[in-house]
Amino acid sequence: MDRTDSRILGLLQADADRPVAEIASAVGLSPTPCWRRIQKLKAAGVIQRTVALVDPQAVGFGLHVFVGIEARDHSPEWLALFTATVSPMPEVMDIYRMAGEMDYLLRVAVRDMAHFDDFYRRLIAAVPCKNVTSNFAMERVKFTTAYPSG
Repeated sequence: MDRTDSRILGLLQADADRPVAEIASAVGLSPTPCWRRIQKLKAAGVIQRTVALVDPQAVGFGLHVFVGIEARDHSPEWLALFTATVSPMPEVMDIYRMAGEMDYLLRVAVRDMAHFDDFYRRLIAAVPCKNVTSNFAMERVKFTTAYPSG
């Protein structure tokens, strides 16, 4: 990946609906070579997918909770159960395996406290955990999905 690819990625991360001709002009290419570069970035897995970013408040999921989990044990069986249980839960937006005091961090989006309580009860009933802590986001100060360009 070279500097031109990085610039293309920056433009696509800002607005994936931008026409290829506009991107090409911005990076100093003609449309066809620019389109080919975009296709190569997709084929290489650099661009994984193109999605619409939705305002969580507008769709009724304005409460974000960061849930820290300490595993009861660190066996492959526990991890398989945890992954199989938590991954399909629609409220779970992100799952991170962590270094430090907590083993896993979830970013959870819910409608309200009652919805979170339901989620929490389903989680602890399905997966034996040593400790579960919840931190409620009061305000999203910065949000981006764009990675810095090289």
